[in-house]
Amino acid sequence: MTVKYTKDHEYVRAEGDVYVIGVSKHAAEQLGDVVFVELPDAGKTFKKGDDMAVVESVKAASDVYAPISGEIVEANSAIVDEPAKVNEDAEGAAWFVKIRASDPAELDAMMDEAAYAEFAAES
Repeated sequence: MTVKYTKDHEYVRAEGDVYVIGVSKHAAEQLGDVVFVELPDAGKTFKKGDDMAVVESVKAASDVYAPISGEIVEANSAIVDEPAKVNEDAEGAAWFVKIRASDPAELDAMMDEAAYAEFAAES
């Protein structure tokens, strides 16, 4: 599966039956130097659009919204310990959570990479 994006600048990437979620490279660039990340615990469930995590930079604090509904199976403690990793590899090693989706069809409404690139260029 390709990566899908939301208008709130989160991405979703499938890894088997689990989906990896984080903030886009564009979002990390807009935030500036990330200094704090708060993530939910494994086992917590979210509905699409719920506040799921917090990321703070030297410029601002931002909520990260659940792009799909489901249960958190893992949170990336590495970015809690070293928030600057979000700036270094936002769409790679600096993922936020892994979620088991309760409705994978929610991904159908998200943007593909080309549509997101166009959206990000305009925002």
